[in-house]
Amino acid sequence: MADNGQKARPEANDRGTATGEKVNVVGVRFRNAGKIYFFNPGQLELRPGNQVVVETARGVEFGIVVIGDRKVALEEIVAPLREVIRKATPEDCAKMEENKRRAKEAFAVCEKKIAEHGLPMKLIDVEFTFDAGKVLFYFTAEGRVDFRELVKDLAAVFRTRIELRQIGVRDEAKLLGGLGPCGRELCCSTWLGDFVPVSIRMAKGQNLSLNPTKISGICGRLMCCLKFEDATYKGGCPKAAGGTPPCAKGPAAEEPATDLQEVVFEEEAPSEEGF
Repeated sequence: MADNGQKARPEANDRGTATGEKVNVVGVRFRNAGKIYFFNPGQLELRPGNQVVVETARGVEFGIVVIGDRKVALEEIVAPLREVIRKATPEDCAKMEENKRRAKEAFAVCEKKIAEHGLPMKLIDVEFTFDAGKVLFYFTAEGRVDFRELVKDLAAVFRTRIELRQIGVRDEAKLLGGLGPCGRELCCSTWLGDFVPVSIRMAKGQNLSLNPTKISGICGRLMCCLKFEDATYKGGCPKAAGGTPPCAKGPAAEEPATDLQEVVFEEEAPSEEGF
């Protein structure tokens, strides 16, 4: 369940960039609904669902293959393309489970330390790297927090590298999960790898109510699903065989569209925390 902390784009080969040259890659995820990173499978036969151990910018990590072996144009990926070390062994899987258990204990310890220091921050998640060489604590806060003393206390307890990352409300929803207004599990915590920019114009184009409670997700930002149908609405309503758009039939077609009042939302920029 770790991410290599880099920007959401495939890792790639540092060889030449000859036009048309292709390389074999597999797509690996490090956490549920996380970003997908490309790796060289080498001589391994990997299929979606295989658990693997790979080398990342953060060190050795444990991930799951979600895109099988395929060829990608060399110019489409960014150097360096690291190689999959091995398929995960039973020992690797046991180590991953142990890290998850330790993360739960670390969560309780960190919450206690936050309370002792009286810091205005909310702990969201804790994660150990696969080799346990670093512990990452994800938190939210209204503004900047001076957590230098907290880091010292945590380092004394765990005797390893400590990293605290402040995340936004959208990333908080992605990590914690939940149910959306539609009654389904949140898209961001189940399958949406990257956050995409969402604007109020998308709601206007779909003739939705501009009531913030109707078009906002549990994170308080505009719902990501406003983006899903935006292209369909921009393309216009298809015409029926008789030449009349099916959406123009009925009493509603005789009434002019209601003017929509301008509503401005401060939308959060996409996260760079690598979720």
